[in-house]
Amino acid sequence: MASLVLSVIGSDRPGLTEALAGAVLSAGGNWLESHLSRLGGLYVGSVLIELQPDRVEGLRSAVRAVDAQGLEVRIAPAVEGPPIAEGEALQFSLVGQDRPGIVHQVTEVLSGLAVNIETFDSRISAEPHSGAPLFHMEARLRLPSGLPAAGVQAALEAISAEIMVDILLTPAQER
Repeated sequence: MASLVLSVIGSDRPGLTEALAGAVLSAGGNWLESHLSRLGGLYVGSVLIELQPDRVEGLRSAVRAVDAQGLEVRIAPAVEGPPIAEGEALQFSLVGQDRPGIVHQVTEVLSGLAVNIETFDSRISAEPHSGAPLFHMEARLRLPSGLPAAGVQAALEAISAEIMVDILLTPAQER
């Protein structure tokens, strides 16, 4: 079986997921995982599928029909291999007053520790009393072998006062 990742972007409207699912099914593919959402008024996301290698061209044809409906779809082979890091998995949460640079500062710390970000989600909400924008970040982290969670906690706490955020690190459930 061939594993492929479909990256999608287009103007959001009803029926886009169905059109994409129809293209995958018509090519004989199996929809395995996906992350799809509305972001900035656009429908964006990624889908992991598998299908017989001789059906990839059929998928490309089916995707062209979806492209004609206003959803741009790119197809890339999935990369199978060993994980980037084999250490502990952590769930990371952050909340604080929104301002430019939060994501950069947090990811700079994580990158400096060779921590891999396996999933990353962020959003803005209104603070209940003042209505001020609050920035929320959720991530699943994979630590390199030998790096304890306490080391990541300390490094993030060192910047939390500077960027005025609350952070929480907890063990993640293995997938």
